[in-house]
Amino acid sequence: MIRLQQAELLRGGKPLLEAASLTIHHGQHVGLVGANGCGKSSLFALLRGELHLDSGEVRVPAAADIAHMAQEIVALERSAIDYVIDGDQQLRAIEQQLADAEKHHHNDRIAPLHEELEAIDGYNAVTRASKLLSGLGFSNDSLSRSVREFSGGWRMRLNLARTLMCRSRLLLLDEPTNHLDLDAILWLEQWLKQYPGTLLVISHDRDFLDTVTDHIAHIERHNIFFYRGNYSAFEMMRAEQLAQQQANFEKQQQQRAHIESYIRRFRAQATKARQAQSRIKALARMEEIAPAHVDSPFSFGFPPADKISSTLITLDRASLGYDQKPILGNVNLSIHPGSAIGLLGPNGAGKSTLIKTLAGQLAVIAGERSCGEHLRIGYFAQHQIDSLDDDASALLHLQRISPAATEQKLRDFLGGFNFRGDQASDTIRHFSGGEKARLALAIIAWQKPNLLLLDEPTNHLDLEMRHALTLALQEHEGAMVLVSHDRHLIRNTTDELWLVSDGCTQPYEEDLDQYAEWLARQRCEESVTPSATQGEQPVDRKELKRRQAEQRKQLSPLRNQLQKLEQQLDSLHQQADSLEQRLSDSSLYEEGQREELKQVLALQAQNRSDSETCEEQWMELQEKIESLQEQFC
Repeated sequence: MIRLQQAELLRGGKPLLEAASLTIHHGQHVGLVGANGCGKSSLFALLRGELHLDSGEVRVPAAADIAHMAQEIVALERSAIDYVIDGDQQLRAIEQQLADAEKHHHNDRIAPLHEELEAIDGYNAVTRASKLLSGLGFSNDSLSRSVREFSGGWRMRLNLARTLMCRSRLLLLDEPTNHLDLDAILWLEQWLKQYPGTLLVISHDRDFLDTVTDHIAHIERHNIFFYRGNYSAFEMMRAEQLAQQQANFEKQQQQRAHIESYIRRFRAQATKARQAQSRIKALARMEEIAPAHVDSPFSFGFPPADKISSTLITLDRASLGYDQKPILGNVNLSIHPGSAIGLLGPNGAGKSTLIKTLAGQLAVIAGERSCGEHLRIGYFAQHQIDSLDDDASALLHLQRISPAATEQKLRDFLGGFNFRGDQASDTIRHFSGGEKARLALAIIAWQKPNLLLLDEPTNHLDLEMRHALTLALQEHEGAMVLVSHDRHLIRNTTDELWLVSDGCTQPYEEDLDQYAEWLARQRCEESVTPSATQGEQPVDRKELKRRQAEQRKQLSPLRNQLQKLEQQLDSLHQQADSLEQRLSDSSLYEEGQREELKQVLALQAQNRSDSETCEEQWMELQEKIESLQEQFC
């Protein structure tokens, strides 16, 4: 059990907790959330005994029962597998005692120590560690490599595996998904769901929190508020609380109107039924929880580009890779204004390679990359923050781009990214990773790109900034290609998904839930079948052409019907906008306008009914088309 009673905690004279109380029972899985600087990491340090309360009481399990993820690695010469097994300190202690007993011929101790090893499943330690490493993306060939050979991100994965190897009653994880791809995150979620002890996790990945937590501890106003349920449940409860505060009502309505407008626009543009259903459900939920974010310090957008081309960029039969060694072949992709593409695929499949090629950072090995006349790219790379000048201020970064812009205009723009006052004019040397990532996004937005290429833009960003980024991307009028392990961001900002796998890039017809199942199947197949299938039958080209002709014949009338429904939906959406504009006219509510008001409200009700019927027909028809396409695959 963890118990805080009337806890007061100061750091540098600044109060983090004041008269805070919290009780977490054994076995509960708790997400710790709150604004940056509220004291989440300090609370972890308190639980580990590295900090002490200024007043009040704290009760935690013994230090030996607590596992937490270290941020540094010192045992650089250890092999990866041994480094992870070192996390099981009880196992290592017994092994050392056994080695000493054998060395000094204490035969009476050897048998009991072997029994202890058996009791703690010590003989399967290598198997357990290998499964952890495999789940986190390590290949079998890499297990014997020394820790020194791995890059920083992979070393953090090693630290995570070592932490999971620990025998613990309390597991503390601070941003465990930061260096993981989606495949590893999905595996980690399943592992943590089975963890029998108490879990306390800090994370800015809302889907991850939803999956692994059953309670939320929210640090706010120097206190800790405890909620039953996962992050979505917390967000709904907080939204209800804030909705009752009338001072925030106007801002709430603005956010709800933004999302309602986006839902209508997406329904009109959606092309895949299953993805559309998943997306509309997610967007509707964003509308419900909008009040939970009315006190966000962020309010920004991506201003529209001054000029735009009908086709922004095209890859035609392109081979992509490094040093003339292709990773992806025969890539055909055209990006137009309004395109919002999410790239999916296993780690190392080539998603970043595709993004870099689109950005012009990599030349195509074969084929062609062509750009529109007015193409203006905003590229956020995985290590974008490393390109910032630590000796310059946020203000100076923008002044270098636009020397003619007034300081007030630049400050107003930076304020939307929560760089205000001295923080805008001080050097960024002491900025956190999250602050630098915000600045990198601000620099991109300031330059008005018409094509956003975003490779893991949410690394280092907190939940409020991620929410603000989601809203900004929904309003972006240009095109976007997105790589992210943040499923909420993908689900709420992209219109189409592309799968990068096995050297190919192709449209992905399913939704993110089916993609998670696909990844799981891929992992199982790789563990069962180490080599590629051989002896496949050659394609009968004549039969293939016949099947394609048959497919076109059956699909043509369905697509014509679909086009008519889309036109009808567009007309209904225009009518809905017109009715909403009429209802916003205050004169309609005057005493003599009751009959007209009743007529407008009746028309609005009929419009909603017609829209729902039309959307249902659209969904059914789109599913028929997708079903036919699958039959001919």
